[in-house]
Amino acid sequence: MENDNIAVGLDIGTTKIVAMIGRENEYGKMEILGIGKSKSLGVHRGVVNNITQTIQSIQQAVQDAETSSGIKIKEVVVGIAGQHIRSLQHSDYITRTNSDEVIDEGDIDRLCNQVHKLVMLPGEEIIHVLPQDFKVDGQAEIKEPIGMYGGRLEANFHVVVGQVSSIRNIGRCVKSSGLELSGITLEPLASANAVLSQEEKEAGVALIDIGGGTTDLAIFKDGIIRHTAVIPFGGNVITEDIKEGCSIIEKQAELLKIKFGSAWPGENKDNEIVSIPGLRGREPKEITLKNLSKIIHARVVEIVEQVYLEIKNYGHEEQKKKLIAGIVLTGGGAQLQHIKQLVEYITGMDTRIGYPNEHLAGDTDSETTSPMYATAVGLVLNSLKSKPKFKQATSFSTMEASQDGPEDQNTDEEEIEDTPKERKRFFDKWAEKFKEFLDNAE
Repeated sequence: MENDNIAVGLDIGTTKIVAMIGRENEYGKMEILGIGKSKSLGVHRGVVNNITQTIQSIQQAVQDAETSSGIKIKEVVVGIAGQHIRSLQHSDYITRTNSDEVIDEGDIDRLCNQVHKLVMLPGEEIIHVLPQDFKVDGQAEIKEPIGMYGGRLEANFHVVVGQVSSIRNIGRCVKSSGLELSGITLEPLASANAVLSQEEKEAGVALIDIGGGTTDLAIFKDGIIRHTAVIPFGGNVITEDIKEGCSIIEKQAELLKIKFGSAWPGENKDNEIVSIPGLRGREPKEITLKNLSKIIHARVVEIVEQVYLEIKNYGHEEQKKKLIAGIVLTGGGAQLQHIKQLVEYITGMDTRIGYPNEHLAGDTDSETTSPMYATAVGLVLNSLKSKPKFKQATSFSTMEASQDGPEDQNTDEEEIEDTPKERKRFFDKWAEKFKEFLDNAE
């Protein structure tokens, strides 16, 4: 089998590590060839805190994926998230020396590179610089300034910042597992690619990815990402609360949450009871489902309110920034019963559960289209999309290939063939530098 059109996504989460192998079929849909999953040890709230355990978990997941697909994995695309990721809005401008010439790629490049020089807090580095909209000589709300005349070029940017050491640790774990790092993607962006439609991104939508250790938020409007945030709570704090509140062990708490848990206490009657076997000959414990859902409800409300605060910070209440498509919930936490109704009740926004099945081939196993695999599916999709473009770019000299322009998600094949300097690779440039750093650190 040709390994050229195959991509592998590695989702390093707080509760699980998923390795997913996929390829594009003749209909442009993604076919999942193999999937491996292991319990994530050594990761806390999206940040690696035990290198050895994380390496073992990665190797286990990769081995499972190789066994189920019969394909040897050499390189992977990794998602980064974690509580150290933050984002900010920034405006910048350049004055062009010759306003008689039209604005070209080079000008936008210069403007974006200027943003990369922003002074960050110690230990932080800019990961993504995403242009929102441009101004040319004071004329606002320009989406594409190339080809226009003007002396002063301004832009609003969405800048994503992360802690260098946390990202390097993930890179080190991947390298030490005997794998090549072929790319790095911000996890909320990967999940968004897997579960959101272009119409939703245009209308305005908030993607909430409730993971094990963190909840990621990505807001889109007019097809452009406008706001990202990582909230340091996820499904495991709910499990922790059940464990403390019912005085049971973690494994039992997790099973209780999955099997009987509900985010809406009114659903359960007082006389519904579940019996849990006691430890080593002790008496079994009886827990009422009403109490269980009260514990879950309190924590889920806290998570949703934190996310809603971020949506308000973005400016959702302004008419121009209204999110018409509402909220899409994904990640393992989205499988909790009645969570959709609770989110609608708290935020007053339309809500749906996001399944990553839109881009998948029709015969995909129903387990794989679960919201918990949204990030892994998104990582593979991103990698498959960038593969043909990457081949195009490598046919030009390294000099040309490195002079990239700002993010433009709708670049199609023909455009790439016409223009060697394809315009979606700010983050790739950063990833290249980062891979170089890892190679030198060997």
